[in-house]
Amino acid sequence: MTKQPEKHTFQAEVNQILSLVVNSLYTHKEIFLRELISNASDALDHLSFRALTEPDVLGEDPTLEIRVAADTDARTLTISDNGVGMGHDELVQNLGTIAHSGTKQLAERMKAGAGDVNLIGQFGVGFYSAFLVADRVEVISRLAGSDQAYRWESNADGSYTIEDAERAGRGTDVILHLKVDTDGTDENKQDPAEFMREWVLRDLVRKYSDYVRHPIRLRVEKSETVGEGDDAKTETSVEWEQANSASALWTRPKSEITDDAATEFYKHLTHDWEAPLAHTHFKVEGMQEMAGLLFVPRRAPMETLARRKTGVRLFVKRVFIMDDCEELLPDYLRFIRGVVDSDDLPLNVSREVLQKDRTTTAIRKQVVRHALRMLESLADRDDDADAAAKQEDVAGEDEADDSDDSDGTDAADTKTDTPSYDDFWSQFGIILKEGVHSDTANRDKIARLLRFQSSASSELTSLAAYVERMKEGQEGIYYVSAPNRAAAEASPHLEALRKKEYEVLYMTDPIDEWVVDGLRSFDERDFVSAAKGALDLPESDEEKEEREEKAGTLEGLIAGMKTALGEHVEDVRVTSRLTDSPACLVVGEGGIAPHVERLLRAQNMEMPAQKRILEINPAHPVVERLNTLAADESGGEELSEWAHLLYDQALIAEGSPPSDPVSFARRITRLLEAKLS
Repeated sequence: MTKQPEKHTFQAEVNQILSLVVNSLYTHKEIFLRELISNASDALDHLSFRALTEPDVLGEDPTLEIRVAADTDARTLTISDNGVGMGHDELVQNLGTIAHSGTKQLAERMKAGAGDVNLIGQFGVGFYSAFLVADRVEVISRLAGSDQAYRWESNADGSYTIEDAERAGRGTDVILHLKVDTDGTDENKQDPAEFMREWVLRDLVRKYSDYVRHPIRLRVEKSETVGEGDDAKTETSVEWEQANSASALWTRPKSEITDDAATEFYKHLTHDWEAPLAHTHFKVEGMQEMAGLLFVPRRAPMETLARRKTGVRLFVKRVFIMDDCEELLPDYLRFIRGVVDSDDLPLNVSREVLQKDRTTTAIRKQVVRHALRMLESLADRDDDADAAAKQEDVAGEDEADDSDDSDGTDAADTKTDTPSYDDFWSQFGIILKEGVHSDTANRDKIARLLRFQSSASSELTSLAAYVERMKEGQEGIYYVSAPNRAAAEASPHLEALRKKEYEVLYMTDPIDEWVVDGLRSFDERDFVSAAKGALDLPESDEEKEEREEKAGTLEGLIAGMKTALGEHVEDVRVTSRLTDSPACLVVGEGGIAPHVERLLRAQNMEMPAQKRILEINPAHPVVERLNTLAADESGGEELSEWAHLLYDQALIAEGSPPSDPVSFARRITRLLEAKLS
């Protein structure tokens, strides 16, 4: 009795995505071939890794290769490999599930109209690109070391079947039953029949997969006339011709690696459709022999934001060892993609040995060095471009003074697609900041790569650029922590700094508090918080004398406010950091910024209550009036009302809610009534 095939239903989100993939208008349908060849290459790589410790797994088929065959009569295209293969459970897991945690987000993005540019690279749906050109897909696979093969089949209707099958050896055949083109009116649509042409397939292999390190062979039918005259007849033979160079790109001299070649290799490696922001190729000779190609993606893949997967593949003497080699890159560089090939690690290396091998430390040091240098080059390119733009602006102004023939075009408005360091920073800046604490050896290099918002410009700025712009007599690098730029700009803590025209950095990421704590200084200039501790600003003898004189007259007011506020504050003191506001709250040295404290408490983290210091502006009319009130023995109760009001006002100014909103509202009402009556 013939065994019936098992029928499975795709998980709900996979079914939704399949429908979107099949019905979306992809500009580049040819991407399917690159994705399927990449999957086949991965299967061969994993088998070669197993062969290091299981030599018998190769059996009588030691030559690893990928084969692409078109059958015009059956209207099929088959991509085969003799790699590690899949069993029943692997077929269900790998082909019945998409991207695990990323599936829902992918569906939402496609629904929202996101194009096809980066979907495959970010969410791992490469196999399903087969349905761009096929209305039915068969997968026949046999797991290495197993005698049983299985057939997976689906026509993207929401279900798939699995049944027993026959396959001569290990590996996988992906058979695409190509669609029939019923709409030839759209010039952007490619007739799937085009992908059965030998020259089309050869061009696509060279374009996308020339650097796959395994041979990719095309099935080629060749006709030959045998005999002469009436006895002549045509005989057809089949040959398998290699279509790719199968030369690992990273082993070539740097001068031979063009930007286009590097970009295509990156796309093959990552399944990302977008070009990388930057890349670097390096070779190290001497004590350690190694080579590598490293890339910075244009966008952050989801697994990168989720903290793990470095995306670096490890090879030893061109033999694949492992994906996502965590030992080669620190966590703060986990967004880097690429390959590293070492001649010094033993071929039978295991993950446990790799973690303990001393050579790994030296390799890791080199990889980090070249990764940071790649980022430095990207940043320097931006700095050079900015300097050139400024020179052009100056020259343009001079020419405008001499001539009225301008057409009104501003060079600064010219848009290009050239990647910038700001593009990198918007995607990976918050991850790079982690290195300030975790990589003390490279802390100075990381510091020069950091970017912050600033009071001097709407653009991001580096610490080096800030130091260049420092005013004469300015000793520290001033910053303020806030949840966003608007809150930072409105902070009363900046009033005196603004008056002196000192630039202030806006630290708007929660991690920035730890970044500053890790750096402490830059270029021999200490970081100084505008909202922590005593703000000692340069002042003349006259200013200092006037401040001390006013402070001496406020002793009674300060004592009265301390009594009124009690446990709410750590201290009340006179300040020189305010010019327009009557009071503000500051954190003691080593304290946590209020918005970070609120964020931690929102995450249910236990932490002791943090008392702050209430600072008052001795020159403000409100403070002067309260000082008069404090001298009046009968004004104690009214002084208490005003003290609490100033305290709550300072809380609101920093973005914190009043400690007792009901009492705050009642106090406002009473003071309004008293004033109006």
